[in-house]
Amino acid sequence: MAITTVTLSSLSLHSTTTPRLSFIKPTSKLHPLSLSISPKSSFLSPLSYHPKIITIITKANSSDIDTSFFDNLNPEEEFVYDPPTPPEDYIPPPSFDEGPIETEEEIAAAYEELYGPAYSGVSVLGKDIYVMDSKVKKTSGWGSRVKKEKIKDGFDERVVQVRRVTKVVKGGKQLHFRAVVIVGDKQGRVGVGVGKAKEVIVAVQKSALNARRNIITVPMTKYLTFPHRSEGDFGAAKVMLRPASPGTGVIAGGAVRIVLEMAGVENALGKQLRSKNALNNARATVVAVQKMRQFSEVARERGIPMEELWK
Repeated sequence: MAITTVTLSSLSLHSTTTPRLSFIKPTSKLHPLSLSISPKSSFLSPLSYHPKIITIITKANSSDIDTSFFDNLNPEEEFVYDPPTPPEDYIPPPSFDEGPIETEEEIAAAYEELYGPAYSGVSVLGKDIYVMDSKVKKTSGWGSRVKKEKIKDGFDERVVQVRRVTKVVKGGKQLHFRAVVIVGDKQGRVGVGVGKAKEVIVAVQKSALNARRNIITVPMTKYLTFPHRSEGDFGAAKVMLRPASPGTGVIAGGAVRIVLEMAGVENALGKQLRSKNALNNARATVVAVQKMRQFSEVARERGIPMEELWK
């Protein structure tokens, strides 16, 4: 493309007539970056009294193309490829056909490593043929029947409640399952957890994990009962807990009984006073237990011996 420069002269701020244009021949001394485009006459500033330069892009002629670098080349001459000389310690790689012939088992193993065993139905590497990629297996959702091993950390699990819950969305209703699980080691530690999922097994696993994150310690005497009476409420539920003499057992119902049994309490009285909701009653039991304190702890805080607590 060629660049033609045009000089604008005799422009004034109040001029409304078309300015005269004088064309100058293309020159190579002007750098393209030094050219500028003058604005319209209606937007001219007081600096527009000086001549401006306008760049006009026109179609390039064949004579304007510089072909000096092809002058010394003959297009009809035959060129001979002359590769560079390899170094002295260069060892050429072996050819593809010179290697040992692969067996059918090696070919099948390589094919299975690339595409998985689902196409052939037979696994050479010992992978699951019902999974496209054995490294990525579904842990939830439809079609996942993978049984998870239970965590061996000394805690037992008890499922208190499994309910089917629905969530109303724009396209309809979403069905889920909510599970309430209580875990405990029957040595004074217990936790209540809740989880939701599209499958019951996954919901129970999530709630058990949530319960392990909320472990509390239950204060007990040598007779495996409470040190004193306590009450706790959570939401609309209220629970009353009372200590009992040895041989009484756990006299309570619903989620309160399960919480006390998983904590290791053998003699206690419990009563649900308000709501019968299993989750709220379990959490109300935890609140009531957290209010309890050992006699030794109270005596230490007061700075007196334990014998003076009953005076």
